Amino acid sequence: MLDALDHALRRGAHRPAVLGTTRTGAVRTRATCGDLAGLADRYAAALHARGLERGATLGVAVRPGPRALAVLLAAHRLGLRGAVLDPGAGPDVLRARLALARPALVLADATAQAAAGWARPLAQRAGLALPGLAELGPVATVGPRLPGCAPALDTGAPTRGLPRPVDEDGDAVVVFTSGTTARPRAVVHTRSSLAAGMATVAGLVRPAPGRPVLGGTFFVLVPSLANGAPVALPARTPRVLARQLRRLAPQATYLTPPQLRAALAEDAPFTGRVWTGSAPASAGLLTRVKDAGADEAWGVYALTELFPAAAVEQADKAAFTGDGDLAGAPLPGVTATTTPAGELLLTGPAARHRYLGEDPDPWVATGDRARLDNGRIVLEGRTKDMVLRGAENIYPGLYEPALHVPGVELALLVGVPAADGDERLVAVVQPHRGADRARLRAALAGPLRRMGTARPDAVLLADVPLSGRSRKPDRAATARLAAAWLRAGGGAR
Repeated sequence: MLDALDHALRRGAHRPAVLGTTRTGAVRTRATCGDLAGLADRYAAALHARGLERGATLGVAVRPGPRALAVLLAAHRLGLRGAVLDPGAGPDVLRARLALARPALVLADATAQAAAGWARPLAQRAGLALPGLAELGPVATVGPRLPGCAPALDTGAPTRGLPRPVDEDGDAVVVFTSGTTARPRAVVHTRSSLAAGMATVAGLVRPAPGRPVLGGTFFVLVPSLANGAPVALPARTPRVLARQLRRLAPQATYLTPPQLRAALAEDAPFTGRVWTGSAPASAGLLTRVKDAGADEAWGVYALTELFPAAAVEQADKAAFTGDGDLAGAPLPGVTATTTPAGELLLTGPAARHRYLGEDPDPWVATGDRARLDNGRIVLEGRTKDMVLRGAENIYPGLYEPALHVPGVELALLVGVPAADGDERLVAVVQPHRGADRARLRAALAGPLRRMGTARPDAVLLADVPLSGRSRKPDRAATARLAAAWLRAGGGAR
């Protein structure tokens, strides 16, 4: 897929590739196809001149956009392994991750380096917390270099002396996921697994040439651009995002559930096919997206270890009446099974090759409890999220979908330790903005009764805390919120 992208960029050099937006929602071209191809060539020449050869690890701390894509194209051409570094992870975590990945060079833009000291207050407001990058190894700046940044990557090296593009399989990217500071964990994808995942995305989205796609992830950018569709990076604020959607009318859109909810709150219109993932998406949210104009609204089940794994359209999800959360049928090439304990296992061409420092394993242990219903994956909650109340094991994911009645934005079931050593089960329900709370409690009465022995001890109406770059519901923070509420008397809210 990356090879196909390179050819597509060179064939249509004058076509818009990456689009941005103004505050009014007006479309502007951030990079043409020729811009991206030329930048990738210059980055490849610069990295080659610095002695980086096939198999070397390149640290990448560059914000999503044309430069980040060009860096990854350059790394692919040279056969380098890109280690994706999250500036928001914190200095201790980042040091541990870099010690595991051991990059020969770190490429960072000025924003990522801000937390190194020259603009710490600005960096903290932006949620960035990198240590001084020079402590971690050789660093070069891509993009505009500001005072205090590492020396700029020298992009003046001749591009005609580059070696032939690597066309054999090998490690392509390292993405850090779970783990601790003492023992970080990283997913290693090969060139072939990455290509298989992007081919699956292309088959799902079916981008048509010339019509814009809205989305900012690598798995949106590459298949869309390879098929001749320009990609618009989503605006950062909900109001501007709504204007952008109105002006752009994209053929396909990929946004996280929090982005969708924020856009809907601004009365954003949707067009074409809309996809969402990285966090749970209820049938109610997908229905609201279709009501706002989308032809189709899809929830995507994906993991860093295998992207994407399954997908379900709003009509099928809304029609599902069983317990649990319908994630849909496994996508072509994906095989699903469950362990005797109920954990979902997945494998397929797009599955990660291994975890860094560990032996290869074709099966991905998802950490999700699930069952297979006529070949479809039905999620029943995270294995580690089990709540033990009395003598009963309660898996929140089995019951949370039933709490998404009209007027509910998000709903989590969390366990709160009680003084007697047991746990109290609390439903934390986030209403839609402006929802009538009395009416909402009445609507919840039926689903709560049907939960039987899993019925919660208390219901708290409050905003559900979010965390991470994808703004997933934070169960630990939600449990702390519920605990504080119970300590204060657990009065109605």
